[in-house]
Amino acid sequence: MELLKKHAAWIRFGIAALAWVLWVIWLGNYWFMLGLPIIYDIYISKKVNWTFWKKSEGKNSTFIEWLDALIYAVIAVTFINIFFFQNYKIPTGSMEKDLLIGDHLFVSKLSYGPRTPITPISFPFTHHTMPLTAYTKSYVEWVQWPYKRLAGIREIENNHIVVFNFPEGDTVILEMQAQSYYSVLRQVANELYDRERRNKPGPGNINQYKPEAREFLEQNYNIISRPVDKRDNYIKRCVAVAGDTLLISGGEIFINGQPADNELENLQFQHIVRTDGTPLNMRALERLDIYSDDVTRYSSSEYYIPLTRSNAENIRNFRNVTSVTKWENPAGNFSRAVFPHDPAFPWNEDNLGPLVIPAKGMTVAIDKNNISKYRRIIEAYEHNALEIKDDAIIINGEKAESYTFQMDYYFMVGDNRHNSLDSRFWGFVPDDHIIGRPTFIWLSLDRNRSGLGKIRWNRLFSGTG
Repeated sequence: MELLKKHAAWIRFGIAALAWVLWVIWLGNYWFMLGLPIIYDIYISKKVNWTFWKKSEGKNSTFIEWLDALIYAVIAVTFINIFFFQNYKIPTGSMEKDLLIGDHLFVSKLSYGPRTPITPISFPFTHHTMPLTAYTKSYVEWVQWPYKRLAGIREIENNHIVVFNFPEGDTVILEMQAQSYYSVLRQVANELYDRERRNKPGPGNINQYKPEAREFLEQNYNIISRPVDKRDNYIKRCVAVAGDTLLISGGEIFINGQPADNELENLQFQHIVRTDGTPLNMRALERLDIYSDDVTRYSSSEYYIPLTRSNAENIRNFRNVTSVTKWENPAGNFSRAVFPHDPAFPWNEDNLGPLVIPAKGMTVAIDKNNISKYRRIIEAYEHNALEIKDDAIIINGEKAESYTFQMDYYFMVGDNRHNSLDSRFWGFVPDDHIIGRPTFIWLSLDRNRSGLGKIRWNRLFSGTG
């Protein structure tokens, strides 16, 4: 019997040691090989009681047994969440109709390779805020590890749906966490600019009002910073990868001169639906998966509704509908909210580009005319000091006429095109912000229903497109 126990112990040790060695090779940090003597002691020599909260011999209390199970569960789930997969719940309608509010997704980190933790010390099973609190951080920032991505199964490709950390989430107004700090800053600066133009007509530069806007926000709100892996999680479709040339024309996306939206059946665009004066039949709309939350009624005969191509055709056949027209922000109509927020590039959400997506090792010429496209990359994502003095660009104290990118970047857009805050508004997504790829829906709950009727049974374990 003792011999069998020894053989079993050596077999368990061999399996654990092999798994550990393979994990260390994947991790690429061979200092962790020092863990092998610990594994040997746990299974073979047993000189140290590594589970110090338990008695090494004799029966433990029920509390200790539960504590032991809890500790192992926390370690196992944390390890799985870091290196293999995590859950993600769809909070908004920016990806409808492919992904619905209430869908719970299985997000694979193996697809593109998991990141090693950047902020390693945090409260278990939280993201950036402690449970039952509004503002308390769930992590400490005095330990920060450099960005590293382990080998994955594949690269990000065009039209993949991707989960990532919100790029503009590095700075957060605690009282307005649902809004980007930078969009609020631009809004305040725009208000200051517009007020000045009313009192003093003539040309002006909105950027000159940003220091005053920043001071206003700092005096009136609580503002914090967040590391990359503690920024809010977003989900969008990657329409352009590093090295692509993107053009959005009339709401349609073109990549390297080729249309990119043709195979996406569930794209939604805002439409103006006009009737003969009688109201739309809401039950008929619900049969098309269009609910009251989606419908904005402007008058007795005019509605604004996000529609797929097929839904637009179906509604055109309603007896009381006189017209269904796709809404579009006309080309040349500059939107201050749209990237790069510069009148030199008079773009809007429906007409943007051409724009080259930066790739690692790519070098571009930079000057005062185009620096607005790359400034955030140079300063915030790749951590360089940048100044503009007269007509010169100064990077890390030296005049620069070109810049070479240190990371790959991506352009992410929601499928609900007129109801999505995405790269059209805040620009590129850096490679170190990528979390993973959703692979299937494991649960889907309809907020418009109750009881068991909330469960969308037909969506369970379906793919994510």
